[in-house]
Formats: sequence, C-alpha cells, structure tokens
Amino acid sequence: MTSDPVSAAEFAGVDHVVVDIEGTTSASAFVFDVLFPYATERFPAWLDQHAGEADRERIVAEVASEAGLADPSTDAVVATLRAWVVEDRKATPLKELQGLIWEQGFSDSELVSDFFPDALVALRQWHEAGVPISVYSSGSVLAQRNWYAHSPEGDLTDWIAGHYDTANAGPKREAPSYHAIADAIGVDPSRLLFCSDVVAELDAAREAGWQVVRVRRPGEPHATEDSAYPEVAEMTDIRLA
Repeated sequence: MTSDPVSAAEFAGVDHVVVDIEGTTSASAFVFDVLFPYATERFPAWLDQHAGEADRERIVAEVASEAGLADPSTDAVVATLRAWVVEDRKATPLKELQGLIWEQGFSDSELVSDFFPDALVALRQWHEAGVPISVYSSGSVLAQRNWYAHSPEGDLTDWIAGHYDTANAGPKREAPSYHAIADAIGVDPSRLLFCSDVVAELDAAREAGWQVVRVRRPGEPHATEDSAYPEVAEMTDIRLA
C-alpha cells in the first residue's frame, strides 16, 4: 500500500549508491517536454547528415530489425522512431540516437540538464563523503555522461563512478540487470542502494538482493503507484548510516 513519504529513511552497510534519472534526480517533464522534442525534430536531418557513417548505419539496421522494416528508408525509420517516442519505448537504437543528438545540443550550449535541487545536494554530500555513485537509466550511457557534464552547476562527471543502461546492463525491470551491475561494480548486492521512482524497477533490484528506496515526488508520473518500500519525498532525506 502507498503511504506518505517519510521525513528520512536510513540505510546501513551501503558501499555504493545507484540512481535513476527521470523522476528521481530530475523531472520527467523536462525529458518529455524538452529533450524528447529536441531530438525528435532532428531525426531526419541527423540521419541525412550522417549517411554512410558506422553509427548511423548500425542504428538504422537495429531499428529495421526491431520494427520488421523490409525497406528501412529514412522516412520509414523516422516514422518508427517517432512512434516509439510517443510510446515512450525503451528501444536501444532510439535511446542511442537521442543521446547522439543531445550530445550535439549540449556541445552547442542549446541544452542544459535539469536536476531537482535536493538531488544535487544529496549527490554532492555522498560524493564528498566518499560514497561511490553510479547511474542506471534507460537513457544511453552517452546521454547520461552529457547530462552530468552539462548541469546547472557545471560539469559533475567526477561525481559519477559508473554508467549503466539497457545496452550494457539490460532492462530496468528485470532482476538479472541488477545482478550484472553488481558484478560490474564488484560489490555484494546487499551493500548496493538503488534510488528510483518506479516500483517495478525497485522490485527487480530487491529481487536481486539490493537495498532500495523509492523517491516519490508529487506530480511525477509514477507517484501514485502502490509501494511497500521505504519512501522519501526528497533525496536529502536518504540517510546512509
């Protein structure tokens, strides 16, 4: 059952914290209202400009394979990608292409990432206390790196020890993905803490033996889901004993 988030949740024996992005450290609305449209309108131009390049041809091939496109013309690929955006589908080629387009947008100073103020405070405190932090998001590793490199407070990449996505770890709602991350980090799952707003992701992490905390922020898409996990309204309410 859902209860009100507590003023603080304490966790003992945590050697490494893994955080989600959308809905946890950052507002989902920014992703849906700013980042997704920015990339979506640039799909055709990017595919045309990078014709013949390895990344472009691989992405097109992966889209064609996943969508069953017999003739992966630019129009067909763009139509598929835009349909996936509307579905909020976690398709790896879509996430990779979005990450490449956002990389250019960040480089051109057209984009600056978004963080909840409390998330920045919590991440800074953990970093300064020597607690390693990793990111696990459906957004590509490239997108994650650019997100932290172009924050409102500047380049925060030194705060992050590792990046995991659906390509190098697996789907976020499946326990084997969390086993894979634990193996990559080299820490016993019981000493890992996963922070997310999505209950199904916490279910998978818990099944893999992790400690978990739900960040339930009013107004976020997953805020009304039922949960039996420790919950906080702000990440500064997470205490590492």
